[in-house]
Amino acid sequence: MAITFYYGSGSPFSWKVWLALEHKQLPYELKVLSLQQGEQKKPEYLSINPRGKVPALIDDGCAIWDSAAIVEYLEERYPERPLLPRDLHQRAIARRVVAESNQYLYSAVRRLLEQTLLRTDGGGDGAEIALALKGLQRELSYYENALHGDYFAGPLSLADFTLYPMLALIKRLHDKQPQHGAGMLLGPRFAAFMQRIEQLPYFAQTFPPHWKA
Repeated sequence: MAITFYYGSGSPFSWKVWLALEHKQLPYELKVLSLQQGEQKKPEYLSINPRGKVPALIDDGCAIWDSAAIVEYLEERYPERPLLPRDLHQRAIARRVVAESNQYLYSAVRRLLEQTLLRTDGGGDGAEIALALKGLQRELSYYENALHGDYFAGPLSLADFTLYPMLALIKRLHDKQPQHGAGMLLGPRFAAFMQRIEQLPYFAQTFPPHWKA
């Protein structure tokens, strides 16, 4: 039975799962939900994920939500083409980076987005944007200093698939609203890291559809 994958375009958590599915070369049916139209809050989707958020996944009749739980499930259910290092210490690092990114980095990115791209009134409070940029810079410096090789935990892992979509959101914000200088916070290690992810043979397949316009 094929996997059914419920996805929201531009969601970094959805993107992480999509990258994992493609890396593992798993067959799946893609269900794209319009976040703008609130499809993730409709009864038919809430019957799959009562939290009303993306992503979600159904495999063998089992509904799973929360991106971290989904990728861990895929790793255990489909161990071929692994995305967690075999080395115990590297595996612990990968899991830590995933947890920290979800909690700290995304919070910093989200705070900035809420004052910029996610606003419909033309722009947020300048003081709040400055504070958000300062917090984001602190988080990005932490991760940039932690990147010593090609990837964050030895081989390509879930840590990289968690971080990349958040960095891509920052770059998209910079492309849309360069006056805030968000993209300038991405240092040379991040630039090289993002290029490596973008050169993966399946990367283009996962690029958010509405970003292509």
